Amino acid sequence: MDGFPAAEIRGYLHRTASAGPYPPALDQILSAAMMDAAQAEISTWPGYAPTPLRRLDRMERALGLRALWYKDEGERFGLGSFKALGGAYAVLRLAQRRLGATAGAEPPLSEIRSGAHANALADLTVVSATDGNHGRSVAWGARMAGCRCRIYIHAGVSAGRAQALSDLGAEVVRCDGDYDDSVRQCAREAAENGWEIVSDTSFEGYVDLPRTVMAGYTVMAGEALDQIAAAGEAAPTHLVVQAGVGGVAAAVLALAWRRMGPARPRLIVVEPERAACLMESARQGRAASVGIDEETVMAGLSCGEASLIAWEILARGADDFVLIGERGVGPMMRALAEGQAGGGEIVAGESAVPGLIALSGLMGAKDLARGCGLGPDSRVLCFGCEGATDPEIYRRMIAAGAAEPEAPA
Repeated sequence: MDGFPAAEIRGYLHRTASAGPYPPALDQILSAAMMDAAQAEISTWPGYAPTPLRRLDRMERALGLRALWYKDEGERFGLGSFKALGGAYAVLRLAQRRLGATAGAEPPLSEIRSGAHANALADLTVVSATDGNHGRSVAWGARMAGCRCRIYIHAGVSAGRAQALSDLGAEVVRCDGDYDDSVRQCAREAAENGWEIVSDTSFEGYVDLPRTVMAGYTVMAGEALDQIAAAGEAAPTHLVVQAGVGGVAAAVLALAWRRMGPARPRLIVVEPERAACLMESARQGRAASVGIDEETVMAGLSCGEASLIAWEILARGADDFVLIGERGVGPMMRALAEGQAGGGEIVAGESAVPGLIALSGLMGAKDLARGCGLGPDSRVLCFGCEGATDPEIYRRMIAAGAAEPEAPA
């Protein structure tokens, strides 16, 4: 396709996923009540509006698809990513429970958002590890509630993203190592100091708040399905979702599965080759981890350890796992910025384009496309999970038009 990178699939794995209704066992992780509660609350926040659903008509024609939609999260609540839906919501729920435990009754979230209970929450410190976007949401939620916030970032997080966290009032702690090292340091210091972790990943003994974060993410998926239906279009046949620890992929799958039952779309999970913990989990049949020897340019996906509860959902419902390399990221960002895909000129960050890169690569490999059930009747929904969350990195990648070179497979 003219103007688009020659996408190369670096790994592929198919699994036989459940074809039935949403499994009752998964209600313990994400129930209909949790999803509905998140939608009811978040839709009342000042500045709330469904983010745009772009029809990438030029790209869909070039790839030979019936429809290709792109959910553009670049302006979500002014924070630049879908993560605004999760961390802030979890902070407010945590604050609500804290106040209920001390006062005997939980106040409405609207009161907490207004800062009405800031004095009572002044001794609450929320902490999280982040590649940037989740921490920004946690810091925003803490600022609304009036509690303290401490955010851990790893060595590869850019100075621009660190500054954005500070601008929201967070104390920023830079750690040695990668994202998973920052998660461990955050957990250790939280335990030592009685701080509350608000994480988008779950691990042994820590699952409750990540469930709440994921419930917030389902708002994005619900909006997209509603927008497709409102346009008079048939529901998507495929969901292509990029993944770090797996939280957003699991949330999107859960919402679609809940709504559509056995007729749900096929889920294709996309990861960077350099951080493929979900592919490894699929191979091992359990939540697994991988070492990160070199950071991916897709900063928000640089995660080496799968979320336990996210994997519980993906283990049952993810159909395909795809790995991509670094080379196509910059060109795809630039192609969207120049309107070459259709849908207008779109500002897409490094972690917004993996789904489109993977889709392009799959459609260029007939055997893989056939294996994923992709063809001329396919209606595909991708998620552009962030905008220019670091403007300097965005400008540099758009100007270069490519990420750093990679060796052939």
